[in-house]
Amino acid sequence: MKSAYLHIPFCKHICSYCDFCKMNYDPKWVARYLKALKTEVDEKYNNEELETLYIGGGTPSCLSLEELNMLFKIIRQFRLAADFEFTFECNLDDITEDLLQFLYQNKVNRLSIGIESFDQNSLKFLERDHSFEQAENAIAMARKVGFNNINVDLIYALPTQSIPKLKKDINNVLKLNVEHISTYSLIIEDHTKIKTKNILPIDEEIDYKMYELIVKKLTANDYYHYEVSNFALKGFESRHNLTYWNNNYYYGFGLGAHGYMHGVRYQNTRSLTSYIEKKYVLEENILSKQDIMENELMLGLRKTNGINLSEFFDKYEVNLQDVFNIKPLLKTKELIYKDGNIFINPDKLYVMNEILLKLI
Repeated sequence: MKSAYLHIPFCKHICSYCDFCKMNYDPKWVARYLKALKTEVDEKYNNEELETLYIGGGTPSCLSLEELNMLFKIIRQFRLAADFEFTFECNLDDITEDLLQFLYQNKVNRLSIGIESFDQNSLKFLERDHSFEQAENAIAMARKVGFNNINVDLIYALPTQSIPKLKKDINNVLKLNVEHISTYSLIIEDHTKIKTKNILPIDEEIDYKMYELIVKKLTANDYYHYEVSNFALKGFESRHNLTYWNNNYYYGFGLGAHGYMHGVRYQNTRSLTSYIEKKYVLEENILSKQDIMENELMLGLRKTNGINLSEFFDKYEVNLQDVFNIKPLLKTKELIYKDGNIFINPDKLYVMNEILLKLI
């Protein structure tokens, strides 16, 4: 077991596009939730040494310092490797020196900040409210405290967004000089505010041009495009997310969390009542060897360096090309073989799902 994810579902405000497991912050429910979270961890964690921890949400940073103390009492029982990565998600509105000092003193060594955009029309659409100056000040404060590994999120393909507006957003993000940038094309999901307003996605061709712009601008500024949506300065790739893309085992604790352990993928309930009553797991899927290899393919090909053939053989004692219809896609150059790896042609990453459908 390499990693653990803990979900904090509380938010001070529910954003228009969010389909994650979340609810409005209420101190009464936070206390009950953290008590249930402690019980789940006590019951499931087997004292393995963990290489990565990730606290996500929701909005973990909306918790008070007293509530964070309760959360970190739970976290302290995890045994961490000497070179662990420990990520904590923050909203700009919540970042104070007290919060940053608390996180740093409690071994958090990576921050992930949900910026999404700096354009006022886009922020209004997303139901967010912050400025570039606020982001600059928060990151400067984090640097002063000691954080040297910071991710920011950027959303593109909004109905309110043009290519010049996106270019301005990218330029502003680059000015922040962070180590990692995650970029996400807006998906209009069920059970979100924008879905109820019958808002339609932007034209696919514009979406593709925006993706091309992001890749071009970020790679020109020394960010390594190591996964379809993620860019990092060398050495600052998200080790926690690589656990997912490498199809390794991980714990998922908390409301709506997903986990993968010993050939079983599971999803926790999204019902707070059920969770507090210790009915944690909503669904479990026992995977066959073929299922696991298909997951390895789908997740591994998200990485720009793809899948190493000898590592695949060591894991499954079969050749990747004997299980999946690789050769026709090598001929069409949708897939590329190089240095022992098979990966999606960089020019085809945008249509990755179509390629995966041909393989599975």
